[in-house]
Amino acid sequence: QVQLVESGGGLVQAGGSLRLSCAHSGHTFSGYAMGWFRQAPGKEREFVAAISSSGEVTYYTDSVKGRFTISRDNAKNTVYLQMNSLEPSDTAVYYCAAEYTYYTGTVSSTVEHYSHWGQGTQVTVSS
Repeated sequence: QVQLVESGGGLVQAGGSLRLSCAHSGHTFSGYAMGWFRQAPGKEREFVAAISSSGEVTYYTDSVKGRFTISRDNAKNTVYLQMNSLEPSDTAVYYCAAEYTYYTGTVSSTVEHYSHWGQGTQVTVSS
């Protein structure tokens, strides 16, 4: 049973930074493509960033390009989301997601692609 536990959320002023972490357990982490999604109140869950199982391929939604960086440490079974230049519009619950893949270069931006989800961590950006 794969478990994902996010941490690192909090309250930050606009322009500030946060680093989210997602600890993966229950199966071989290096076989999983990982993604970060977010959901604001009253809105649908939306894609933020994804990284392939090898770590060589990353993909971002346009609104976070140049501000957010996704990375992974397969030795620590952890994926990270470094968020810089935060804006009030980044306020949401952030979720980590995982999907096992045979292809080391696969990334996906769709909610339906991922089978495993964390419980979420709140990020609030004040203006």
